[in-house]
Amino acid sequence: MFKLFRRPEPSPFLRQDDSQTFRVRIRTRLHGEVVELRFTKSAHIGVDDDGSYILRKPVVSPQHFDRGEVVIRFDRQYRVTGTEARGVDFIPVSEWGPD
Repeated sequence: MFKLFRRPEPSPFLRQDDSQTFRVRIRTRLHGEVVELRFTKSAHIGVDDDGSYILRKPVVSPQHFDRGEVVIRFDRQYRVTGTEARGVDFIPVSEWGPD
């Protein structure tokens, strides 16, 4: 009952740079190459079948051409509700270090 009024915890994998822009870093499973993805609400995030929002992004690493896919689901207020990764692993923001 008391969780009803709490602000949901932010995703440990996603950094919001401003009101429109997000960043996420992933590591490829094959060679361990780190890739940063930057995406915006208007250009990259689409509406899912249930009215929530979704980002589905294929990933190809620049050095070894490792392939993977990232899926991030958002609610209607653009809060992360789920993350999926194929061929890659998310790197928590706490491990990013200084930019």
